[in-house]
Amino acid sequence: MPLQQGSARARQRTVLLVGIAVLLAALVLAVVLASLLTHGRHAVSPQMLKWKDRGTTKNLQEVILGRCYNYITAQHPELGDKDCLKIWESLKDAFIYKNPCNITPEDYQPLMELASHPVPCNKSLFWSKTGDLAHRYTKSNQNFLTLEDTLLGYMADKISWCGDPSAPGINYESCPKRSECESNPGSVFWKMASKMFAEAACGVVQVMLNGSVEAGAFRSSSIFGSVEVFNLDPDKVSEVHIWLMQDIGGPQSESCSGHSIQRLISILEERNFKIICEDNYRPVQLLQCVHNPDHTDCRLCTNST
Repeated sequence: MPLQQGSARARQRTVLLVGIAVLLAALVLAVVLASLLTHGRHAVSPQMLKWKDRGTTKNLQEVILGRCYNYITAQHPELGDKDCLKIWESLKDAFIYKNPCNITPEDYQPLMELASHPVPCNKSLFWSKTGDLAHRYTKSNQNFLTLEDTLLGYMADKISWCGDPSAPGINYESCPKRSECESNPGSVFWKMASKMFAEAACGVVQVMLNGSVEAGAFRSSSIFGSVEVFNLDPDKVSEVHIWLMQDIGGPQSESCSGHSIQRLISILEERNFKIICEDNYRPVQLLQCVHNPDHTDCRLCTNST
């Protein structure tokens, strides 16, 4: 009997060990299958949509947060109550995991509300085809602000972003150009920000246009011509000053009497604005002359014979 009991116990241990071995083998097999299935899903997942413009700026979150904190702490501490983390989240929510050709103004509305702030009267400077010159001027003359000098414009200047329905929801390889679809993240953002900037303008506003552009200084298809002009409030804006700047030594394609400027003046007059147009506004021209000091256009006075 003792031998039989020992033999029975040995059989039980053997069966138990075999069972454990089978269970472990089953667990290993399950892990392997799960890995293969996961890899297979990744392999057949939809590819990122391909577009013609540059992709989302690398480290977009860090760039936006860094610019936001710099703006509200170093440059404009009076805006210190702005929540940069919420601003970033609202920007991300506007485009992440979305088809970049289906962005709507409603997507950006929370961002606009979080980042907007008043613009003092007489300080608004609009521009078209003069971006570099306008921004150099506002950096040297704190009496004026372009859209890019506001919090919204400062954060987004010269960067790009777009989403994609596929993971990770942000396309770092390419984003659509306006010619591919108008309802892309960049175009919708800048139209909304430009509209808000124009609506906030009051007192005397300035417009810097390029008189060396062959196609005309004022273009109805530009952001200024299609959005900002029509969102200036005649009840808040007393005058519109047009500064028509020609490149130093460049072509003089148009003056204040030119066709496109006269078309702009007609649009503004129909909306009951008072307009003043000046060719080569001297304070701005002097800034141009920093890079061309010896050019004849940059001489403050000439010798008379």
